[in-house]
Amino acid sequence: MIHVEGVHVGFDGREILHGVTFAVEPGRVAGYIGPNGAGKTTTMRLLTGTLQPGRGRVVVGGVDIAQHPVEAKRRFGFVPEHGHLYESFSPEEYLRFIGRMHGMGERTLERRAAAFLSFWGLAEAARQPMAAFSKGMKQKVLISAAVLHHPPVLLLDEPLSGLDAYAVLQVRALLRALAGQGTTVFYSSHLLDAVEKVADQVLLIRDGSILADGTPAEILRQAGEGSLEGAFSRLTSASDAEAEARALVADAFGEGV
Repeated sequence: MIHVEGVHVGFDGREILHGVTFAVEPGRVAGYIGPNGAGKTTTMRLLTGTLQPGRGRVVVGGVDIAQHPVEAKRRFGFVPEHGHLYESFSPEEYLRFIGRMHGMGERTLERRAAAFLSFWGLAEAARQPMAAFSKGMKQKVLISAAVLHHPPVLLLDEPLSGLDAYAVLQVRALLRALAGQGTTVFYSSHLLDAVEKVADQVLLIRDGSILADGTPAEILRQAGEGSLEGAFSRLTSASDAEAEARALVADAFGEGV
């Protein structure tokens, strides 16, 4: 469902992605992790069609997004890292607007919108303007809007932003349920534990190149570690954060300072 083949991307004479290649098959939840500046955001821009590769090919939902951008965009739902809503709309109005943009039938649209708002506990707020909503409430509406038309591919960029502990559990359960029906999920996040708990494929990028691609168990074996956090540190050559923190505290707050 997602195929990225030999993609190179550069800005101002500097290459950001170096021949990135990976595939995510139907029904898989792929976690995309890497340090800041590794190329995660650039990859997401490629998958959503807001950036074209200098070289290579990007296929989403079986469609080359450079050659058929509108058709490709019909085949995915997207939750951006910094999503924005029409805050003067109520959740009900916003979901109705999104559903109609996707050409959904009115009966199906109304049924699905009601089901999602009930799932998140937003039924009582369904007709209230979203201007006064919390970040977490807005995030629930954004996730609902991305899934409403039941796309074969779901692209998520830090989808847990603003959510409380129970809502995080709901998102994980929702992703697994969708994957069980064949939805392909591409989940980019800085939260390693969140990825580890939901993904059955992990892609690790550093400095614009894919360092590892496999199941969580395969990644752990490759790194010789017992946790995704440990594998991340070893494969990205990250320094020892705990040792550095102890050194900082000793230096900044130690005796005589």
